[in-house]
Amino acid sequence: MTLVKMPPPTTTTAIADFLKPLDIDSNVVWELSRELASTFKTLSAESLDQFLPTPISESILRPAAGLDTGRFLAIDIGGTNLRVAFVELLHDDGGSFSTGEPKAKREVNGFHTEDQSASPRRLNRLLEHSWPINDHLKNENSESLFAWIGDQVAHVVRKACDTFELRCQDELPMGVTFSFPMKQSSLSEATLMAMGKGFAITSNLDLGGHLLKGYERHRTVDMPPIKIAAISNDAVSTLVSFVYQYPAKGHQKAAMGVIVGTGCNATIPLKLSSLHASKRPVSISVLPDQDIADVKIAVNTEWSINGSAPPLRKFGLISRWDELLDKAGEAPGFQPLEYMTAGRYLGELARLIFVDYMTTVLGLAGEAMPEKLQQRFGLTTTFISHFYPGSPRGDLLEQLEREFPLKGNTVLTQWTEPLAHALYSIAHAIEVRAAGIVAASTVGLLSCAEEIPLATGAARTNGGDGLIAVKELAVGYTGGCIQYFQNYLADTQKFIDEILDLEFAGQTAPIRVTLSPCHDGGITGAGILVPAALGAEKLLR
Repeated sequence: MTLVKMPPPTTTTAIADFLKPLDIDSNVVWELSRELASTFKTLSAESLDQFLPTPISESILRPAAGLDTGRFLAIDIGGTNLRVAFVELLHDDGGSFSTGEPKAKREVNGFHTEDQSASPRRLNRLLEHSWPINDHLKNENSESLFAWIGDQVAHVVRKACDTFELRCQDELPMGVTFSFPMKQSSLSEATLMAMGKGFAITSNLDLGGHLLKGYERHRTVDMPPIKIAAISNDAVSTLVSFVYQYPAKGHQKAAMGVIVGTGCNATIPLKLSSLHASKRPVSISVLPDQDIADVKIAVNTEWSINGSAPPLRKFGLISRWDELLDKAGEAPGFQPLEYMTAGRYLGELARLIFVDYMTTVLGLAGEAMPEKLQQRFGLTTTFISHFYPGSPRGDLLEQLEREFPLKGNTVLTQWTEPLAHALYSIAHAIEVRAAGIVAASTVGLLSCAEEIPLATGAARTNGGDGLIAVKELAVGYTGGCIQYFQNYLADTQKFIDEILDLEFAGQTAPIRVTLSPCHDGGITGAGILVPAALGAEKLLR
């Protein structure tokens, strides 16, 4: 069978009908946000593997401007990369946190990320290094992985000894960001849970102990020992960094942190009373005059784990393709929301849908597909991120021909404009649905934290002049996926705005929720937490 040009109208109609299982609209997103608000409250109170506290209060997370200064060692262990740097905290010079267009960009794993050295800020990253965490490290035992991490940390500390003249007898405090679920009884200790994202490491490992052991294997006598000062999840570190840098005013608040990169997660301060009793820390850092009953604690929601599935199923948002992706994963049923929203999986989801379309609608045999399209993860999220009309990477057909050459294929002999458009339609539908789910999750979590009164006709606060005083909640976001996958960021903001319009029935909403960039929060948050943690030791009670 030879594939020739297919009529564009027929193909356009066919792909639109085919993609109906991915359809989502503002009303569904609004209803989902309400359902998720209720779900998150339940998970906070009952789940033992979601809504995990970081033992430091909201009041400590909001340091006074310019209070802490100095250089602090920080590491960020992510799903794809390890970063090590010294984070230098500066005196507040009155500069504002840049939320506009980036002045410079750099490419990491195919995604462009902002170079914040071009923006006004209150910190610097010094001696920063980044290394990919290769598959062989993910698949080996914990000793191998942490020995490798220790080697890279030692590499940077060695440079710091020369650059900053560190003394070998002085213990060096380090902040750690870890992009996986963990349980913490104190800010400096963490026990790993099941990791996911391709890592084979088992749970119940002492993270701090393994990091110290890995570093000691490579430390020489002229280098200082390390002390683990603070450990936090990447979403928590993003919020810490965002709160530190966001120029909040009386009507503004840096309320929440969201990550949509390789994975998808969020953090927000929640009242201790909302957490399951077993998750409440024995001791917690608070301000001296603060009532413990009013304390809010930074919570790593792990909102993508299985607790999020029932609301998604209730609104018919889990398609047959999502179920195929889930079943083929390392831990079926573990992260349904992440499979539908995050960079590690969206390319594979597009591949499954595209192959299904060509086989069931166009009648092509599976073996007729290019070899890459027959392989798991053969269609990358990076590729479909930039696969749209007007892309700087070329028109749709040119991109498709470059990515999946058909030389030697005896059945599928040429790509066509209709097929290229079909793949774009798939990528676009995946992105819009992902944006809707992240928007609903964001508003639902803010409601769970009592930052948004999700109730139509809810009482509104009037200003002194009789006008409605609108409070602005800023949500710090980071991750290459939400920044560069199609129109993900703008669509997420659009859905958030529409949720609030629907919630308040066309009236002026008393709350505005804005997505604001907080890139590199994993590494900067780890550094910011070091002096906060050391100072908080004096406030424990």
